[in-house]
Amino acid sequence: MLKEFKDFIARGNVMDMAVGIIIGAAFTAIVTSMVNDLIQPIIGLILGGVDFTNYFVTLDGGDYATLAAAEEAGAATFNYGKFLTALINFLIIAFVVFMLVKLVNRVKEAAWREAQESPEEAPAPDRPSQEQLLAEIRDLLAGRAA
Repeated sequence: MLKEFKDFIARGNVMDMAVGIIIGAAFTAIVTSMVNDLIQPIIGLILGGVDFTNYFVTLDGGDYATLAAAEEAGAATFNYGKFLTALINFLIIAFVVFMLVKLVNRVKEAAWREAQESPEEAPAPDRPSQEQLLAEIRDLLAGRAA
């Protein structure tokens, strides 16, 4: 069983997946920072200083100035502002992944087209010339006649 597990882990697909997950986690941190630190302030400025993270509804009817105050008081909250932020994060990540896939497909297609346009010619096998073939046929016929 230990050998099977080792074989499973050593497989290329598993290692590729692990690298993808690690890079994805790092990429998610970058996108989250980009949304929280760059995009949200611009959207807030355009919308008059609005901060999405403080968009919430208390489910117990309490009145709190900020989400942090509501959470500190232990109030149950419906945090639709955090959801909007997560949705923006997702859309940015999905767009970047779409652009990467599109770029990879374009590169693969260009490589395929190049391979189709200039296929490598295999060296022709050494064949006897027509004169050599005719000479062999002549000799065979002469051998039969004799």
